[in-house]
Amino acid sequence: MILVTGGSGAMGSVLVHELHNRGELVRVCVMPGDPFVSRIADAVTDICYADITKKVSLAGICKGVKTVYHLAAIIVSRDDGEFDRVNAEGTRNIVEEAHWAGVKHFIYVSSASVTYPAPTPYSLSKSKAEEIVKFSGLNFTIVRPTLVYGERGGLEFDMYLEYLQKYPFVPFIGLGKALKRPVYVGDVISGLVALNDKKKTYKKTYNLSGAEAISIRQFSVLCLKLLGKGKKPIVSLPVGLCMLIAKIMARFMKNPPLKWQVIAGITQDANLDPGQAMEDLGYLPAKVTERLPKCFPRLKN
Repeated sequence: MILVTGGSGAMGSVLVHELHNRGELVRVCVMPGDPFVSRIADAVTDICYADITKKVSLAGICKGVKTVYHLAAIIVSRDDGEFDRVNAEGTRNIVEEAHWAGVKHFIYVSSASVTYPAPTPYSLSKSKAEEIVKFSGLNFTIVRPTLVYGERGGLEFDMYLEYLQKYPFVPFIGLGKALKRPVYVGDVISGLVALNDKKKTYKKTYNLSGAEAISIRQFSVLCLKLLGKGKKPIVSLPVGLCMLIAKIMARFMKNPPLKWQVIAGITQDANLDPGQAMEDLGYLPAKVTERLPKCFPRLKN
């Protein structure tokens, strides 16, 4: 049995179907009332409704499980404290259940943001979760995907596309020189599946990133072109001004549209080398300039 937490999400649901297609028995952990369970209903052996922040709801969830894929997390919240509660302490709860049940392999899906020199509440929570996993006593593997895109879904990617389309021009934080390695969801899934029960990957961290680096501005121009808005102007705003605006908004607004997390994501590199994953897993990611155009027009989520 394989347990996938967050199995109904944009990435989790693709992973669940791929594991099912390979003949694996799959149990998923989803939140009570999750509206997206229908995505995976035909591909799972067992559905467990549980809240990873409530340890009592997880009792026995890892019983009979050989591999855990821990994807459940939040990337957006009005309350910064939620990142730690869900991403870090929720991971601790799953780890403890896995340890109690004698799980053979614990695979944690982290984030490229843990490498940011200037951290965010989200990246700090993912870093803390990585440490929890590393000192769990389990055979673990940590993976760090970069910006994940696909034909449908992917909260971070969808939010960025919405932002690019929101105004008559694109207000851009800084000059857009930060290097990113956007990665196709199918490539991430191939890397995750290759990890299953592979002893060579124990106690290692892999970057599941795209095959080429691209500046965030170049990526934005490409997305606008694919959205049919290639002539929309991009107007660069000084980073210092954006940070000042974010501070003022934070003082007077409950849910400001501009936060430090947004500024950090636009201005810092997430240029992670996938070389180790290519060597150990046969991981062969696509170039974003070649694969992204095939994801348009977008499918309904």
